Amino acid sequence: MTLAGRRALITGSFQGIGLGIATALAAEGAAIVLHGLADDATIAQAEKTVMNAGAAKVESYTSDLRDVAATEALIAKILAAGPVDILCNNAGIQHTASIEEMPREKWNDIVAINLSSYFDTMRLLLPQMKERGYGRVINTSSVHGLVGSVSKAPYVAAKHGVVGLTKVAALEYASSGTRESGGVTVNAICPGWVETTLIAPQIQAKIDLHDGDRAAGIADLLAEKQPSHRMSTPEDIGAVAAFLCSHAAHNITGAAIPVDGGWTAQ
Repeated sequence: MTLAGRRALITGSFQGIGLGIATALAAEGAAIVLHGLADDATIAQAEKTVMNAGAAKVESYTSDLRDVAATEALIAKILAAGPVDILCNNAGIQHTASIEEMPREKWNDIVAINLSSYFDTMRLLLPQMKERGYGRVINTSSVHGLVGSVSKAPYVAAKHGVVGLTKVAALEYASSGTRESGGVTVNAICPGWVETTLIAPQIQAKIDLHDGDRAAGIADLLAEKQPSHRMSTPEDIGAVAAFLCSHAAHNITGAAIPVDGGWTAQ
């Protein structure tokens, strides 16, 4: 239980990668603050999953991360209940279309949620981490924070921005704390294909091309770019996040860590 006594906020964590991260941190004994937009049943199931994994406590909050004032109110409310030791920025949305066909409002929404909200939570939570000499920020970027793909202009731009933001924050807080206290680190995880609802439309498009054969559709999708031909799971990403929160990771900061089956090694 390496995170006993720590409190972790994970945005976009009622399902998918965010829930995988929350579950992994819960298994190490952290108190978990879930966040997102979901119905009551989904929230209740997420809370149950996290508690069953071993969380010291679970809290849930809902808010629209496009709204800066709402984010500031959210963080103030969370801090009123106690300090935040770990921030995992994971909230994200996607829309695929060429640049000429991309609706301008989709650009605004994707950049606001996938990048600007990360800046907002970091500027509000990093100072109190610095004061205590321990803090972990883990930003979910993407393989698309390292390379490009067609029809994903706002997503790729935002995820590249997350990598850059991560490096700047890491440098600004690198000297905070000590080896004994654990220091303050800021890192990004860059997953390739992870089987979540976010990529369900892309999977379905491939399945349709293979006359409904799901296995063939997924194999086709992976063969395009991911040499391992294996999808990651949310739990895989959670395990990486849990290590980055450990004391052993006190000197890992400013990194963009690919979990992409060799995608960016090509």
